[in-house]
Amino acid sequence: MKVYQQAVSLPEKRRGFHLITTEVVRSSPQIADIKTGLCQVFIQHTSAALTINENADPTVRIDFEMFFNKTVRENDLDYEHDYEGADDMPAHLKASLLGSSVVIPIHNGKLALGTWQGIYLCEHRNHGGSRNLVITAWGE
Repeated sequence: MKVYQQAVSLPEKRRGFHLITTEVVRSSPQIADIKTGLCQVFIQHTSAALTINENADPTVRIDFEMFFNKTVRENDLDYEHDYEGADDMPAHLKASLLGSSVVIPIHNGKLALGTWQGIYLCEHRNHGGSRNLVITAWGE
């Protein structure tokens, strides 16, 4: 069994949903050495998340942002955690709804994503800064 792990720092991205599949693949060339396995991408933050969804039509990512902003509103007077601004607690809630990692099968040295699937960085802060990922790939 082969196991590879890579820490990756993504530059700051604006608030919204961003395709990062290319960055993940570029930063983990060792995946090519695995015929059958798994790749986990984990984000080391509590106000940003990861998910897998549509990779072709950018309006899907716009609609994701709209949905989450309507579902988890800012400036809710019931929030007690507001030390870092109106987007802070909503960002934590959104990140928990989506999750901090994704797992993708590896088939013949490539991520076995579907034709229309891509990995999203879900940035929920107005000024989230750079985001750190840990990418772990393992298999035969």
